[in-house]
Amino acid sequence: MTDFTMNKDADGVAIITWDCPGKSMNVLSTDALMHLDSLIDDALADDAVKGIVITSGKKDFAGGMDLNVLAKMREDAGDEPARGLFDGIMQMHAALRKIERAGMDPKTLKGGKPVAAALPGTAVGIGLELPLSTHRIFAAPNPKAKIGLPEIMVGIFPGAGGTTRMVRKLGVMAAAPYLLEGKLLDPAKAKSAGIIDEIADDPVAAARAWVLQAKDADLVKPWDAKGYKMPGGTPYHPAGFPTFVGASAMVNGKTQGAFPAAKALLSAVYEGAMVPFDTALKIEARWFVNVLMNPSSAAMIRSLFLNKEALEKGAVRPDGVADQRVKKIGVLGAGMMGAGIALVSAQAGIEVVLIDAKQESADKGKAYTEDYLDKGMKRGKVTAEKKEAMLNLITATTDYEALKGCDLIIEAVFEDMGVKAEVTKKAEAVIPADCIYASNTSTLPISELAKASSRPEQFIGIHFFSPVEKMLLVEIIKGEATGDVAVAKALDYVRQIRKTPIVVNDARFFYANRCIIPYINEGMRMVKEGVAPALIDNAARMLGFPVGPLQLVDETSIDLGAKIARATKAAMGNAYPDGEVDEIIFYMEGEGRMGRKAKAGFFTYDESGKRLGYWEGLGDKYPRLDEQPSLTEVQHRLIFAQVLEAVRALEEGVLEDIREGDVGAILGWGFAPWSGGPFSWLDIIGTPYAAERCDQLTEAYGDRFACPPLLREMADKTQSFYGRFGPTKKAAA
Repeated sequence: MTDFTMNKDADGVAIITWDCPGKSMNVLSTDALMHLDSLIDDALADDAVKGIVITSGKKDFAGGMDLNVLAKMREDAGDEPARGLFDGIMQMHAALRKIERAGMDPKTLKGGKPVAAALPGTAVGIGLELPLSTHRIFAAPNPKAKIGLPEIMVGIFPGAGGTTRMVRKLGVMAAAPYLLEGKLLDPAKAKSAGIIDEIADDPVAAARAWVLQAKDADLVKPWDAKGYKMPGGTPYHPAGFPTFVGASAMVNGKTQGAFPAAKALLSAVYEGAMVPFDTALKIEARWFVNVLMNPSSAAMIRSLFLNKEALEKGAVRPDGVADQRVKKIGVLGAGMMGAGIALVSAQAGIEVVLIDAKQESADKGKAYTEDYLDKGMKRGKVTAEKKEAMLNLITATTDYEALKGCDLIIEAVFEDMGVKAEVTKKAEAVIPADCIYASNTSTLPISELAKASSRPEQFIGIHFFSPVEKMLLVEIIKGEATGDVAVAKALDYVRQIRKTPIVVNDARFFYANRCIIPYINEGMRMVKEGVAPALIDNAARMLGFPVGPLQLVDETSIDLGAKIARATKAAMGNAYPDGEVDEIIFYMEGEGRMGRKAKAGFFTYDESGKRLGYWEGLGDKYPRLDEQPSLTEVQHRLIFAQVLEAVRALEEGVLEDIREGDVGAILGWGFAPWSGGPFSWLDIIGTPYAAERCDQLTEAYGDRFACPPLLREMADKTQSFYGRFGPTKKAAA
C-alpha cells in the first residue's frame, strides 16, 4: 500500500490521491514524497495527460509533515547533521518546484501542464505548502476545516517553501499573521485572504474542469513572471522598508528574543525578498536548518507536539479500563469556575446539572454560557440553533435530586474543607453507586477531601485553570485511595472537552501551583532586597514567560496570596519557608493594594484597569539597590525556583511522567515555551551545569536553591532527564 495513488481518466486528467493507510490524517514522509515525485514525472511525461489534480482520500487534505522525517534526515547525516537536513529539505523544494513549473519551458514559460489542488477539509503545514506549489487551489465549503501554517506554534516555521510562497503571494504585512502567529482560517476566510483560489461543493470536479481549460498564462506564478514586484514592497523599497522595520519590532516585542524560530523566519523573509525565487528557497532552507539545529526546536516539538498529543491520546490512561466517556455531569457550585466547567461540558455535548445554594446563583452560572454564546454569534461563530441546543443541555437548579443519573460530579464550591465535605455528602446521597466524584481544587489535599466520601476509591481531583474555556490544561490528582476507574473517567472526560490532561499524585499544591508559587515568591523576595520591579518582570518576559511574577501577583490578586500564605503557614508550622515573602504580601494587603481588581497593587492603574507603571511607594518601603544584579542572575533565580520544584515533584513521586511535567508547565502557567518545559530546559543546559549553578545560588541566596539529590546524582553520571526518564509507555490508539 502507498500513500499516493494516481488514476488517469479518459479526458486526460491524472487524479493523484493522498491517502495514508491506517491513519486518520495524511502526513508526509520521505518515501511518500519520493513516490509523489515519481507520479508527477509520470504524468508530465505522458502525452495523454492534459493536467493533474492532487486531492485526498480522507475527509481532510493533510495535517503536516511526519516530524520523525526530520529526525531521520539528521541521524542519517552522521557527523554532518546540518548538511543532511539541508539536503533533505532541498529535495522537498525540488519536488514542489517541479509541480510549480510543471514541465514548462524555462525561457518562454510555455508548454507546462496545469496542476490543481482539491482540498476536502483541513490543510495545514506541508498540507498547505504542497497546494501552494500548484497553480490553483480549490477547497470544499467546510466551515470546520482549518487552513494555514501553524509551524511557529511548535518552535519551527514553514520550511518547504511555505514561507517564501506565502510572502510572495500576499506580501509581508498580509502574510505575517499566518507565518508569525500560525493563524488558521476556514476555507471562506482563506479565500478572502488570498491564500486559496476557489470554494467549490465538489472541489475535485471543479479542479478537474479547470485543468482541462487552463491556458499557459494560468500556470505562471507571479514570482516567475517578468516584472514581478512583491506586494507591499521589498526591504529597500520605500513602501516595503517600514513594513520590514515594523515586522522586526513586532517580533521582538512579542517574543522578547526568546523564541529562535520567529527571528529565523523573519531573517528568511528579509533575505529572501531581495533575491530571485529559487535563491530565496535556499535561504529559507538554511534558516530552517538553523532552527532545527537549535535544541529549543527539538524541545518544543517534543513537548508541544509529540508529548502533548500522546497525553491527549491516553498515554497515561490505566490499562484494562473500559471506555468512561461522560454522558451526564453534575457541577456543584455555579461561580466562575463552575460556570466555566458547565460551559466546556455543554460544548462537548454533555448533559449538565449546575447546582448552587441559591437559584439566582445557579441561573447566573448558566447565563455565563449564554453570554459566551452571544459573543460567538456576534462574531459569526455560533448559530441560534447551536446556542439553543447548548443551553438546553444545562439545567440550573438548587435541587440535588437532579443529580440522579450523573456518571461524573465535579465540585467547584468555595475552597473550604467544611463546605466541600457538606456538598460531598449531599451529592453522594443521590448519585448512582458507580458515579465518579471529583473536586476542582487548587490547594486542598485530595486525600483529606476524600475522607468526607463514603467511596474514596471513586474520589479524585480535577483542577481546572481559570478561565476554564481558555486554558488548555487540566490537572488530575490521584488521592491515596483513588482507583483506576476514577482516573480513566477523569482522563476520558478531559479528552471529551478537548483539553490536555496531566495526572499527578496528591501533595501540597499538587504540581502546577507548587512550581508557580516559588516563581512569584522569588520575584517578591527580590523586591524586598531592592531589585527594581521592572528588572524582575522584564527578566521573566525575556525568558519567554507571558508575564513577570509581580504582574502575575496583581492579576491573581494579593489577598488570594495572603490567604494561601496563612493557610500554608498554619499547615506547615515551623517548616514554613516563606516568612520573608509574607512580609511583602501582608504589607501590600494592609495598604489595601489587592492587585488589578482593586486598581492598586505592585502597579498603579487608571479607572479602566489599565496598568500605568509600578507603584512608587514600593521603592519608599523597599529602597532600590544602588547596584542592580545582572539580568542573567535575576533570570536564573526565577527559573531555578521553578525547575527545582519540578525535579522535587518527580523525586517525590508527585509526577510520574516527565512529559506531564513539561507539557503541564507550558500549558498551565506559560513556562518558557521555547525551552520545552522545565525538564527539557535542564537537558538543554545539562545536569552538571544545573547542579553547579544550584550550589552557587544556594551559597548566595539560601537553601531553597539546594540541589535535589536526584539532580545531583544525574549530574555526577552526566545523565539527561529524557535519557533516563523518557516515555516507556505508548499512547493509546
